[in-house]
Parts: sequence; C-alpha cells; structure tokens
Amino acid sequence: MSAPILAFDEIDSTNAEARRRAEAGEGGPLWITALTQTAGRGRRGRDWESPIGNLAATYLCTTDKSAADAAQVSFVAALAVAELADACVGAERVALKWPNDPLVMGLKASGILVESGAFAAGGLWLAVGIGVNLAHSPVAAERPATSFAEHMQAAPPKPREALDLLAAAFDRWLTRWQAEGFAPIAAAWTARAHGLGEPCVARLPGEEVHGVAEGLDPDGALRLRLDDGQIRRITAGDVFFGAA
Repeated sequence: MSAPILAFDEIDSTNAEARRRAEAGEGGPLWITALTQTAGRGRRGRDWESPIGNLAATYLCTTDKSAADAAQVSFVAALAVAELADACVGAERVALKWPNDPLVMGLKASGILVESGAFAAGGLWLAVGIGVNLAHSPVAAERPATSFAEHMQAAPPKPREALDLLAAAFDRWLTRWQAEGFAPIAAAWTARAHGLGEPCVARLPGEEVHGVAEGLDPDGALRLRLDDGQIRRITAGDVFFGAA
C-alpha cells in the first residue's frame, strides 16, 4: 500500500517541506505534492520550473542504510518515473540517463533530487523529490527538454492521477531495493540505460572527463573507459551524450 499523500495548491518546494517535517521529527512515509512550487529546486542548486499541469512531489521516509547506500534511492525513483512514462508515451520512447534523468525520445522529461539528513536518535531521513513534465516543457532549460504532452495524442494525466501511478511503481521498486539490495535495481536501470557503449563527457567540479560509458558499478557509480584503457568511476556529476 502506498504512503498517504499530503497535497498543497502552492508551496515553496515539496523537498523543503519534507525537510521541515523531518527536522521536526517526522519520518513518513509520506508523499508531499503541490500544484505549483514557487521555489522548486533541481540538482546542483538549479531552479526547477513548476507550472500548473506538471507533477511536483516528494517522498519522505526513513532508512537505516548508510548515506552512500541511501543515495541509491535515486535509481528507484528513476525506474518509477520510467514506468509512469511507459504508460503515457510508450516504453519504446523511454530511457534513463545516468544518474537519474528520465528521458523521452532522448530529451529530459523529469528531474529527481534526493536530500537526506540524520535523526538525533539514529537513522536517516530521505526526501526524494520528483518533478515530471506532464503538460509543459521548461522555458529556460539548460539542456534539451520535453513534456509527455508533446508525445501523446490524448491529454496527459492530471498531476494527482500521475502521482497515483508513480507512487505505486515507486513502492514496488522501493520494496525490492529494501529486500534484495541494489542488484535488481541496477539490472532494471541498465536495461533502460541511454548511452551505454557510447562516448560521453562527465562534467565534474574542476574537470571534464571524456570516455565511453560502460555501465554501473555495484554501488551505482558510472564506469567510464578512458582513451588509455583505464576505468574512471564517476560517483557524482553531469554526463552528456551528444545533444542529450
């Protein structure tokens, strides 16, 4: 059974609300959603546009996993978004780009931001923020983006309808991750992966690394084979394949 849903018409950020609740001692599980955000955030401090008609939601929960292992929940979220996209635009159009960018026809259609913190009594809280471009593409996107509506003949689902589908998929993958570890998550993610075997550039703080994407390590790091044959593990950063 999926977690309860707390819905707002407008909020600064669903992740910020999850953080406030966690820092007040609340641990979920709980979905927090809003029709629009006034200060939505993406990865690396980027702004995230949240027009009415798109989905903005955050899952708040607790975990006993280490911070490094807990970060794998971003792959869980990506698989859940991919299943939502399958239902709307067709699985043949959906792919996942490392670390957690769901793509439709090679264009970014969703963003995932995972934040966490420690409880004084032990354990971590996790805020898994998910934004999905259901009806609208961002106006000021840094990279090519799209919306589900651009690939559908019918109208896209309403945000609450989409959240119901997303939450059910997220719950299934979260249960597998908790019971079986990262291996089945990594396998499912790899089956949908965009760009494996292709040249790419990883933009890291202070450097760019060029190589060929070979796949995931057991902890979720991306393996890049460099020109000299060495393997470089990418644990954080932005990876670009051509125009995507």
